[in-house]
Amino acid sequence: MNKQELANRIWESANKMRSKIEANEYKDYILGFIFYKYLSDQEIKFLKENDFDDADIKDLREDEIETLEYVQRNIGYFISYENLFSTWISKGRDFDVSDVRDALSAFNRLIYPTHKKVFDKVFDTLQTGLSKLGDSSNSQTKAISGLLQLIKDIPMDGKQDYDVLGFIYEYLISQFAANAGKKAGEFYTPHEVSVLMSEIVAEHLKGEKEIKIYDPTSGSGSLLINIGNSISKYMEEYNNIKYYAQELKENTYNLTRMNLVMRGIKPDNIVTRNGDTLEEDWPFFDENDPVNTYDPLYVDAVVSNPPYSQAWDPSNKEHDPRYSRFGLAPKGKADYAFLLHDLFHIKPDGIMTIVLPHGVLFRGGEEGQIRKNLIENNHIDTIIGLPANIFFGTGIPTIIIVLKQKRENTDTLIIDASKGFIKEGKNNKLRASDIKRIVDAVMNRESIDKFSRLVSREEIRSNDYNLNIPRYVDSSEPAETWDLYASMFGGIPMTEIDGLEEYWKAFPTLKSALFTNSDIPYVELATEDIKNTIKNHADIKTFENAFKDAFADFHLYLKEEWIEKMEHVEISKSENVISENIFKRLDQVPLIDKYEAYQILDDEWGKIAVDLEIIQTEGFAATKKVDPNLVTKKKDGKEQEIQDGWVGRVIPFELVQKELLSDRYKELREKEARLAEIPSLYEEIIEDMTEEEKDGQVLNDNNDAFVPKEVTKKLKELKKEAHTEEVKSFIDKLDRYERLSKEEKDLKKEIKSETAKLHMLTKETIENLTDSMVCELLDKKWIGNLLESINKLPDTIVDNLVSKIQALVSKYKTTYFELEKEIKETEMKLASMIDELEGNEYDMKGLSEFKALLLGE
Repeated sequence: MNKQELANRIWESANKMRSKIEANEYKDYILGFIFYKYLSDQEIKFLKENDFDDADIKDLREDEIETLEYVQRNIGYFISYENLFSTWISKGRDFDVSDVRDALSAFNRLIYPTHKKVFDKVFDTLQTGLSKLGDSSNSQTKAISGLLQLIKDIPMDGKQDYDVLGFIYEYLISQFAANAGKKAGEFYTPHEVSVLMSEIVAEHLKGEKEIKIYDPTSGSGSLLINIGNSISKYMEEYNNIKYYAQELKENTYNLTRMNLVMRGIKPDNIVTRNGDTLEEDWPFFDENDPVNTYDPLYVDAVVSNPPYSQAWDPSNKEHDPRYSRFGLAPKGKADYAFLLHDLFHIKPDGIMTIVLPHGVLFRGGEEGQIRKNLIENNHIDTIIGLPANIFFGTGIPTIIIVLKQKRENTDTLIIDASKGFIKEGKNNKLRASDIKRIVDAVMNRESIDKFSRLVSREEIRSNDYNLNIPRYVDSSEPAETWDLYASMFGGIPMTEIDGLEEYWKAFPTLKSALFTNSDIPYVELATEDIKNTIKNHADIKTFENAFKDAFADFHLYLKEEWIEKMEHVEISKSENVISENIFKRLDQVPLIDKYEAYQILDDEWGKIAVDLEIIQTEGFAATKKVDPNLVTKKKDGKEQEIQDGWVGRVIPFELVQKELLSDRYKELREKEARLAEIPSLYEEIIEDMTEEEKDGQVLNDNNDAFVPKEVTKKLKELKKEAHTEEVKSFIDKLDRYERLSKEEKDLKKEIKSETAKLHMLTKETIENLTDSMVCELLDKKWIGNLLESINKLPDTIVDNLVSKIQALVSKYKTTYFELEKEIKETEMKLASMIDELEGNEYDMKGLSEFKALLLGE
């Protein structure tokens, strides 16, 4: 199973086990055990790479000082054999909660001094919370055993498996945040927002050989990790990134450390602190001589998603170097305190991104003064308005502010990205295309209608330093207007036709084919068939041909990039490479939104990347392997995992059946289609039956299904009777049912048998594929759907134009006078019908008055 399937399975199982424990507490247990497994497996991996065999590992003891120190020096900690995760699993029923308590206590005691800051007390939350997993030692042991079984299959060795582990860890964190309300959502920045901030930062730091990044409110650490991933795409040496993190809450601080370590980041590159960011700045000084040894932390990038509008104490901070240049945030809202802290810690050529509530853009008082000082000192580079309801635990709209210490330009780019998202459950979510659209606008500092605008410092001054986004960017859709003349007399206003200027620019002669010439600014439709006139027009054909030419060799290009280089594709960079190629192809094709094309690529790339990871990790042979298809079923009141057939590790069974076993596949699908058709044929027979025929026993109580035994019985009776037309008709209906019923049973039996045979034949076919057949199948799987969706883009443009023209024609098709005439005719008809009504004295008086109203009397 791939990493997403494994993550889903663990989350589902975790949910079933969670019972009465709050999600934000339960996450600390399951994620803590995942981390312990990781450290255990890493120690075993290190030892085996250094000539320790299984027997040597079984001899790992704390009193073996030489081995103990050797392991500590190299990986920073030591876990004895009896305390290894794998040993817990092997104990089976002999495992006890005391094993965990002893192991966690020993781990903390045996951390190497140089790694204290990374590992010290990292399991405290887990250790102190074990008692919450049950009322007794037995119940705690049972709960922990379940957790261990849940996570024992997560692979944790090898380069690619870091990604699997990290993916699962991140997925679980996001699921806990999404499903646990505000309290548990505070520690997590949604992945898409994190990626957006990361891409902006990475673009700024592109070309740097060594980088320091810092998150002063680090939460789970995912924001730092995403920044590191984005930056590493432009760096040759991943280990040249140093991570600084600070977090107030101890259990969340532990999440940060676990997350960073499990991503394969060297402990020497991890510097973390459990402290209050606002009360105590990063303490880079010797406590015995703070004045002379003061050395503040300056980094290349700061990223943060602090708690919004949090209360803080600004007293006695006037001379704090973080705030002294700009002012103190009010005690009820620490938003600008966090922002100024971040700004203080970036180098002169550094960058920072911070997520804050909209209020920081326009609130007055102390915040207004700070905002003015930031603008006048030229620090605010970009403001990005995000969609509402995008963060877990709060529905308020938020913004990302990008700031720099030194800037060449003096304007501010303001982006309203609030309209670009998809709905996912209770929350809104940025799509890959939304993120790319924003990042490109930031990179190019573009003014784009209804999306972004470069605003001069003079204009911001004239607005009294109010940065509220709607003052500068109007992203609202224009209200629909109605032309008075056209509403009264008919015709289509040229002003509304001209509103489709982008289409007329792309299709210069199409307008004259659709509309008549006129001396007045109102025209008529020149065709009876809008759709065919547009689709068959020469301009449209030219447009479609231009698209085809642009993508003529795209299939060949993708084959070269993905199929021929599959074992060497740089997975982290490939999507960007392909997207740039698509954008270049679209440069000469009007109207098509390149970001829509990018979204199509991204939708497919997620699946392709999983396959490439498997092939690069396990080798090309993985494409010819099948795995047991494990499903959970209830047996004796308990859920058990059993095998239900096989699944291709890379090549899907259905793809093989369609491409290589098509005759059998088609025959089976036809039988399934016939089987699906039979219930509707039963319904037709029932509908044909008379009420008298339905009154018997051949149908169930609801008269919507036959009772087989009663049908057989009734047929025997009927065949003994005189064969009147009525009886013959009834016999015919019941005979039809019995023939269909037999056909249904036979089909079910055949389908079951043939499905099983086809399934095993498919397994055998996959296992015996030639290399060239694998490449052909991967071509279909990876490139087929992508090409099909990309090639539909011109059709979407044409269909949109057809819809717009049809709506415009329909809008003014009926004039006000025609409408008024219809109303009058309807009123007259209704008035005449009133004369035919009868009622008591009061009814008739009411009807008389209603008639007078209709006739305007």
